[in-house]
Amino acid sequence: MHALCCISTLHDRSQANMPELPPVPPPRSDPVNNRSDSGRRSAGEAEAKIMDIVGSGICGVLYKWVNFGKGWRPRWFILQDGVLSYYKIHGPNRIVLNLESEKCTKVIGEDSFRKICRPKNGSSQPQRKPVGEVHLKVSSIRESRSDDKRFSIFTGTKRLHLRADTREDRLAWLEALEAVKGMFPRMSNSELMAPMDNVVSTEKLRQRLLKEGVREVAIKDSEQIMRSEFAALQNQLMLLREKHWLLIDALRQLETEKVDLENTVVDESQKQLNEARSSTTSRQDNYSEASGSGSEDDNERADAAEEETYYDDNNFFEAQDYLSSSSFKSSASDFRTGSFSSDSEELHAFESEDDIDPLIRYVGSSYPYVKRRNKLPDPVEKEKGVSLWSMIKDNIGKDLTKVCLPVYFNEPLSSLQKCFEDLEYSYLLDRAYEWGKRGNSLMRILNVAAFAVSGYASTEERNCKPFNPLLGETYEADYPDKGLRFFSEKVSHHPMIVACHCEGTGWKFWGDSNLKSKFWGRSIQLEPVGVLTLEFDDGEILQWSKVTTSIYNLILGKLYCDHYGTMRVQGNCSYSCKLKFKEQSIIERNPHQVQGIVQDKNGKTVATLFGKWDESMHYVIGECSRKGNGFESLSEARLLWKRSKPPKFPTRYNLTRFAITLNELTPGLKEKLPPTDSRLRPDQRCLENGEYEMANAEKQRLEHRQREARKMQERGWKPQWFAKDKESNTYRYTGGYWESREQGKWDSCPDIFGHFSSDQILD
Repeated sequence: MHALCCISTLHDRSQANMPELPPVPPPRSDPVNNRSDSGRRSAGEAEAKIMDIVGSGICGVLYKWVNFGKGWRPRWFILQDGVLSYYKIHGPNRIVLNLESEKCTKVIGEDSFRKICRPKNGSSQPQRKPVGEVHLKVSSIRESRSDDKRFSIFTGTKRLHLRADTREDRLAWLEALEAVKGMFPRMSNSELMAPMDNVVSTEKLRQRLLKEGVREVAIKDSEQIMRSEFAALQNQLMLLREKHWLLIDALRQLETEKVDLENTVVDESQKQLNEARSSTTSRQDNYSEASGSGSEDDNERADAAEEETYYDDNNFFEAQDYLSSSSFKSSASDFRTGSFSSDSEELHAFESEDDIDPLIRYVGSSYPYVKRRNKLPDPVEKEKGVSLWSMIKDNIGKDLTKVCLPVYFNEPLSSLQKCFEDLEYSYLLDRAYEWGKRGNSLMRILNVAAFAVSGYASTEERNCKPFNPLLGETYEADYPDKGLRFFSEKVSHHPMIVACHCEGTGWKFWGDSNLKSKFWGRSIQLEPVGVLTLEFDDGEILQWSKVTTSIYNLILGKLYCDHYGTMRVQGNCSYSCKLKFKEQSIIERNPHQVQGIVQDKNGKTVATLFGKWDESMHYVIGECSRKGNGFESLSEARLLWKRSKPPKFPTRYNLTRFAITLNELTPGLKEKLPPTDSRLRPDQRCLENGEYEMANAEKQRLEHRQREARKMQERGWKPQWFAKDKESNTYRYTGGYWESREQGKWDSCPDIFGHFSSDQILD
């Protein structure tokens, strides 16, 4: 039994300080008889090397692929004595290790340290059996070529697909696994068939028989019988050893054939999937011709034609190879991770960017420091799980428009605050403005394109929905540490439209957002409607629209979202950019890919962009393809944007560092806010504080009032701070909000969160 088998889960929200676990003497190994002195020396050297790498055991968190319904699930893995065991980790619970286990084990990964907790008051924990075990002696290890965090272990009967948190963690695990596997080397045929020494001593038998007075002839016959029986036993052992190694060779050969078969199936599946997509696209075109307007159909067909000419499978294939290469990963350390962090020590965290002009490199570094929170408040109550099926059962026969979803499905942010979350990496717009001042329009549009992609980074693993704002609800964000002021308002209830306006250093950003949804049973498709506009102080204007978002596994399986479609960034400048968000398929090994090109007015490609919307974006000057020296130009790729580090204190909602600060009420801010600000919404505030019962009650009360909003809108209600532009058919900021804030005059703003009757609302 492993030294770490006696692990259990303990729910503990406190951060445990885990010391470095020191290496200890090497693990025991099976003795091998009849070795030569040189063999013993080599074995001793190998054991010393294994001791340096493995110690007496390795443990840590790895993500194991379960199935398409559950996806990747964390498991606690333990490597000891040539056996890799793994255990389940339930939710945020921690792994309890006894003191003996802590002293004899090395831990891989920062997340693994966070999940370790000592038992309280020296209490012993019940032993738990592993979910599975892998004997490395008969297994083979294979690292993924498409993902630098993944690897797999083939046991001869099944394959375990595993993923580490970082590339460094995967390297540490692979090194340890290979070192332990090296304890069981393959034997050559000459070694396998080499005769074994059949020397057996009969001296003790002879002395005993002489003592009993047995004649010499009988003694010699007894010795001969003993030698023949020993030789027969030795032959049987040699036969068993031969069969053993033949079986291992057969398993390894089967593994190789299985990998080749998997690659063939993937290629055939990809071919069939492409054919199915083309046929589906043609059917959708025929359907749109029968149901939609002619102008919209022409635009869709034109978009499809342009995508086929540039965004083919070959382009994504080469980008995939580059994104997973070591040269790509190593270059990322030379660039800046982001200008904003909610942790004070990383507020202006810059990395080395020696190849960028110093004036551009430190744009935004002179903004004042503002201390902001880096974690949500500790919950007051223990959250109760909600069964979706029981909720559906309890509401059978009821009017679904009057059914209030529990706050369990919400995150403590509103849709107005989510609009501001798209501006987390606003330093890209500051750089774009500075590049334009220097006359470099190409670098300006490259930074704007990276900004357009960066808005999707915060959506990864955000499974909870934001609060739907009330009609007339507002949100302000005055962030001098980012050099901007942001304001948004819900301007229409049906359809639900949110308008926003932001003023930065040398630029203005505005737009309105509306979503058209389609429910497909297990998934929901969201089509954004609206245009985002960016205007620089020098008069240059750029516009783009968001791509399609789909949320999958609504009923069964692990919930996840994907963004796909074509985004065009264009305006009155010399260049335009076209970005393709690749749709994730079932067999996709490298998801979330984005690739694009920048073209001049003559249609010539002057730059190429590629990356992932949840990781980073890079660019290469000129056209990058598989022809000629295309791959050589990839080595010259430069980083435009990289996602910020995860928060120091993770939340159940998977909020980013920036998102954690959005609903914060800093000292003195509450007195300056209008009564319509999202920070003052009671159900959202209760959810953030962990008062779940009160949050549900307040949410039901506010949603009852929200149903009266349509009557208000039909009676001529108009937004307070935005007006609809008749030419562009979009909502534009009319001004006056920040002036009213300075004067503290909010007489025209109703208390939309207060306790009023519906008659008062309509009046």
